[in-house]
Amino acid sequence: MASNSASETSSNDSSALKEPEKPQSQTLRLPTAEEIQGQEIWNNCAVRSVFSGVVGGGFGIFMGLLLGAMDNPIMQDQMTGKQQFIHTAKQMGQRSWHSAKAFAVMGLVFSAAECVVEKARAKHDTTNTVIAGCVTGGTMSARGGPKAACAGCAGFAAFSVVIEKILESHS
Repeated sequence: MASNSASETSSNDSSALKEPEKPQSQTLRLPTAEEIQGQEIWNNCAVRSVFSGVVGGGFGIFMGLLLGAMDNPIMQDQMTGKQQFIHTAKQMGQRSWHSAKAFAVMGLVFSAAECVVEKARAKHDTTNTVIAGCVTGGTMSARGGPKAACAGCAGFAAFSVVIEKILESHS
């Protein structure tokens, strides 16, 4: 009889393990008024564009400092250490200023174009990125004439799509 009760106990244990577990329900948390207001502010194209311009300018300063520091003067052999330092500091400042302006304009134009196109189409997809890239590339190279603007449009649109695809694959 002892074997019967032992087998009954083990069959009860195994049947308890086979029962599917009930999924745990999670409560839905609604956004607070502050979160909604923050999202509405961020959805404003002007706010988004200015923010992108500022971030682009900061990135441009960083790039200018980096590239200016790597620039060697032509007459480096004839300059003292102090003269080399002064020359390098000036180069870093000039490159930072030019890069900051270029990256700020690039970020502002791209973000504004993408936001406006996204709101007009009511979709977020690669087409918005292509159009924003084309507008940005054309704007940045417009001083070179129509051929340069077309080349800039095509080049920046292609670059934007490549970056978009890379970022999509990592998320």
